[in-house]
Amino acid sequence: MERRQQRRSASALPGLDIAEQKSWQNYLNATLRSHAAMNRQLTGEHQLRLVDLRVLSIIAGSAGGSVRMGDVADAMESMPARVTKRVRRLEERGLVRREMFPGDRRGVMAVITDEGRAMVARATATYERGVRTHVLGALSHAQMAAIATNCRRIKSASKPSRPTA
Repeated sequence: MERRQQRRSASALPGLDIAEQKSWQNYLNATLRSHAAMNRQLTGEHQLRLVDLRVLSIIAGSAGGSVRMGDVADAMESMPARVTKRVRRLEERGLVRREMFPGDRRGVMAVITDEGRAMVARATATYERGVRTHVLGALSHAQMAAIATNCRRIKSASKPSRPTA
């Protein structure tokens, strides 16, 4: 391993050779740019950010349209306080409501409303168009398959962990 590292070309990021740095920068730039484009589109058409749609989709896709707040945080790999703040904003818009968890007064459930379900349907259609426009439209089927394979590898190699407060 040491011998391999000695033959690598230097890059601006210590510990990465030029090929690794270029790969990382291209990945990072592409994901940040597509994420920003999706946010602009969703915000412009629905006054929702991508993270809002993710929260709504988690709740809408759950059994009975309700999920414990902690489970939403786990699914998003986010801090519970951030999810609470986001759900509060969605609640103010009438897209979700919070209820006490049956049998456990400490637990809080996020419940999707009819208006929230309608928003998920509309915003998901916008999101799907955005994915096609900003990401998939530039790729062949073989390139899409390669991205799927490589992203699956990256996900499998990373250990999910809930951030601490």
